[in-house]
Amino acid sequence: MTDAPYELYYWSSIPGRGEFVRLALEEAGAPYVDVARDEGDEEVIERMDSDEGLAPFAPPFLVHGDVKLAQTANILLYLAPRLGLVGESERARLEAHQLQLTSADLVAEGHDTHHPAAVALYYEDQKHEAARRARHFVRERIPKFLDYFERVLRASGGEHLLPSGFSYVDLSTAHALDGLDYAFPNALAKMTKHIPLLVAHRARVLARPRIAAYRASERWIGFNEDGIFRRYPELDR
Repeated sequence: MTDAPYELYYWSSIPGRGEFVRLALEEAGAPYVDVARDEGDEEVIERMDSDEGLAPFAPPFLVHGDVKLAQTANILLYLAPRLGLVGESERARLEAHQLQLTSADLVAEGHDTHHPAAVALYYEDQKHEAARRARHFVRERIPKFLDYFERVLRASGGEHLLPSGFSYVDLSTAHALDGLDYAFPNALAKMTKHIPLLVAHRARVLARPRIAAYRASERWIGFNEDGIFRRYPELDR
């Protein structure tokens, strides 16, 4: 098992939820196969439709030897101790998992600003509902989430989100803030003075050598209007 390669299954053209897993693998310098980038999205669909074992509901999912796991937070819960991206104690692992789940809530709400009525509909088919959802997200939800992570950072000493040191949730939170800055730059600019620790934390995480090298490489997929965080200026007024 320790010699088995990590195989990540996620769509080839968007960062999306799979990016949180990629960041952990890249930070750890772990060899992995980004299957859809190498073999096409059809391979992801084929594995989801398989009757072999517990098939995942949706990507991302990870295959590692005979282990097959779906759900971003669940994948990271499995990977982090193997990659040295979480403290050794059970408490550290559970606290990290709690923060990752909170980050997942933020990501889901960010997605729902442009798809509030139905995932199957195009954004253009629900623009009125999206405008209403985005106003609420910008005014109430973004400040609430970011204030929470700011307080967590402050309580932990300001350097990392967990007292036990750098972990995968530092990567995830920095990436989520980066996504918000892409989708809602005007709104975020007005909030930065209230979250100085979080702003500095994002800069430090993105400047980590392996993360910076990854983001400068061909492997990195930038935010775009097919992913979770999408830039629609009318939603960021």
